Amino acid sequence: MEVTTIKGQIIKGKPVADQISENLIQEVNELVKEGIHPKLAILRVGAKANDLAYEKGALSKCQAIGIETEVTELPEGTTQEQYIETLQQLNNDPKVNGILTFRPLPEGIDEEVIKQVIAPEKDVDCFSPLNTAKVMEGDTTGFPPCTPTAVVEILKHYGVKLNGANVAVLGRSMVVGKPVSMLLLGENATVNICHSRTANLAEVTSKADVLIAAVGRARMVTPEYIKEGAVVIDVGINAKPEGGGICGDVDTDAVLDKVSMITPVPAGVGSVTTSILAKHVVKACKLQNNK
Repeated sequence: MEVTTIKGQIIKGKPVADQISENLIQEVNELVKEGIHPKLAILRVGAKANDLAYEKGALSKCQAIGIETEVTELPEGTTQEQYIETLQQLNNDPKVNGILTFRPLPEGIDEEVIKQVIAPEKDVDCFSPLNTAKVMEGDTTGFPPCTPTAVVEILKHYGVKLNGANVAVLGRSMVVGKPVSMLLLGENATVNICHSRTANLAEVTSKADVLIAAVGRARMVTPEYIKEGAVVIDVGINAKPEGGGICGDVDTDAVLDKVSMITPVPAGVGSVTTSILAKHVVKACKLQNNK
């Protein structure tokens, strides 16, 4: 459903996350009635602040929805062999439906090796090449990365027309840019993937009905990058140049008069990501139990 928007509307992630959570609570209750208990296992090495912050949010979200959780913390200096052994135990544990690994992995543990080890059917944040391939193929039995999925959920929740829309994705990483482009193609949008080498970058992005900013540069996107009345989804999380807090890739204050809708940073895309993680755990649980 399309909605009428006023100019400069700030669209927050919380209403989207709340709606997803509400639906998941019902799904989990139905599974529990059948004696099925969805469970997420988190595998972490050491105690990096970013990992702990995301873990706290994920545990809180899962608890609120009724998803069981367990955290395995390995000490700093864990070898690749030890990491693989622990991961295999989670792969083989029938009670574990989803596994979340924190990346980047520490020095000495090769992501190229580990991504081949994680069980694809439990890989709820698209680490396995099989799930990456499913994103590219439009195979909905896989698990796309949580952040790109959150972007699409926000656009849908706020009634943004994607069918036939002109979308510019600023950033081509495997974390956001490429997968979000594939997901948007799946919604029948026309997608232009832009990056640092794109000629006349602002000219290209300023023709888009929807702009996804995922480049990782604080407040890089200024008014000349944006079409009048465009919808802007800001995926960036950067330290504020002046210090004290975080900001996105978009100079929100500068573009507010030009956009129809824009996600804030913080309280935008990031606040939906843990809900998508929970959604993927429930999906994995259902697939594993033929539901």
